[in-house]
Amino acid sequence: MEDVQRRNGLYGFDFLEADQRRASEGRRKTYEIKQLWQRSHEIVNLAAQGFKNVEIAQILNVTPECISQTLNSELGMKKLSEIRQDRDQEAKKISEKIRVITDKCLTVYHEIFDDESGELGLKDKGNFASEFLKEMSGLRAPTKIQSHNIHTSLTREELEEFKKRGQQASQEAGFVYITEVSSNG
Repeated sequence: MEDVQRRNGLYGFDFLEADQRRASEGRRKTYEIKQLWQRSHEIVNLAAQGFKNVEIAQILNVTPECISQTLNSELGMKKLSEIRQDRDQEAKKISEKIRVITDKCLTVYHEIFDDESGELGLKDKGNFASEFLKEMSGLRAPTKIQSHNIHTSLTREELEEFKKRGQQASQEAGFVYITEVSSNG
């Protein structure tokens, strides 16, 4: 074993090969994980959502180096790529749905503006165009729903009167209203 080069170790012991536990000068030691653990999945998912390494480290209470090691490992990069690819596929599907809906909306838009029957006036067409533009561009203000609650106590007679008025209104509107259902065969 004379042709094998011996090196003097840190504590004065001779060893035959370079210490693999330490990274060479100017390089960082990397660890290739064999599978992603739950924490690794959390790291990759947060990275896919756009969080920076430092932010992920703060959220998960780990070191930024841990985040870097996980994201730069072969499995971490592969999983992040898969997540991004799935997200991009979903975005393409949504984009196609928006394109189809936009085509339908534009067809209706043209039908309204090309209508020569005179049923719609210029003001109606302008209002429609304004609302259509807001809706298609996503600039329409959120709809505010206003509701009021009233609490009251009714007597049996008042409740029966409301019931009769409801029956009468439904009959006048042409709805069939069944007053009693018999369970006798």
